[in-house]
Amino acid sequence: MTDAHLRSRGDGDGSKRDLTYPPLPEALVVPVYDNHTHMEIADGGDGALDYREHLGRASSVGVRGVVQVGTDLATSQWSASIAAREPRVLAAVALHPNEAPSLQEQGLLDEHLAGIEALAALPRVRAIGETGLDFFRTGEDGRDAQIRSFEEHIRIAKEHGLALTIHDRDAHDAVVEVLDRVGAPERTVFHCFSGGPDLARLCAERGWHMSFAGTVTFKNAALLREALVVAPRHLIMVETDAPFLTPTPYRGRPNAPYLIPITLRSMAETLGTDASMLAAQIASNTELVYGAWDAEPVTVDE
Repeated sequence: MTDAHLRSRGDGDGSKRDLTYPPLPEALVVPVYDNHTHMEIADGGDGALDYREHLGRASSVGVRGVVQVGTDLATSQWSASIAAREPRVLAAVALHPNEAPSLQEQGLLDEHLAGIEALAALPRVRAIGETGLDFFRTGEDGRDAQIRSFEEHIRIAKEHGLALTIHDRDAHDAVVEVLDRVGAPERTVFHCFSGGPDLARLCAERGWHMSFAGTVTFKNAALLREALVVAPRHLIMVETDAPFLTPTPYRGRPNAPYLIPITLRSMAETLGTDASMLAAQIASNTELVYGAWDAEPVTVDE
């Protein structure tokens, strides 16, 4: 891993956080997938885990596989290379919306989009993402670049028959407007779903999947739990977005794919259903979106 892939905590208050990884949760009886993770981002201080350690821990608690997600050309290339040789990994490749304005300013946006399209042709790359719109970190002057990049990612997903993974932060209406205007891919996933029940109903009407992260366990996330209740079961998935968004009771500590069981059990409690039944539904949903993890062979790891 390079310094560019170290998580920046940015506490700024002089406090010392617990950077140790949480203990292993009780293993799931019915295995599921983490459909959105960033194993290239080092967290946990000196105890940062290698991707093999992440996958080993995940396997031990019933997380059968992960979708490793790129956010720029370099991390997308890394994601595709790991998926090519690791049977528990599929890849998603894209330029994060917050990358688009600076790339456009440098005259590099088209070149990097072409690089993403080249990766999209690889057999174990199953999604274009994370792409979308982020109006939290990017101001008005960067929105045109974000929208153009988003539209190009949608085109790539449709032309290559891949799923689309949406990053949507403070931009619900604009994301929906773009998807409706240019036409969403058949399989579209709102990663780390952050809307309330109204957005959940809209996604349900259009057949878009909603992936819930550790945020659904947070005490202040009542609207998100309402959205989960509204969402049709056949459109629900689960993710970590690791190393971010660690579920309660370990919020603030490093996140990892092996913590999926905590979020899934919290979701089952909210829905008033059995965790194994929910896991079976989510596993089926995830395979319908991304295909089987063993559909194409991996290469031998050198």
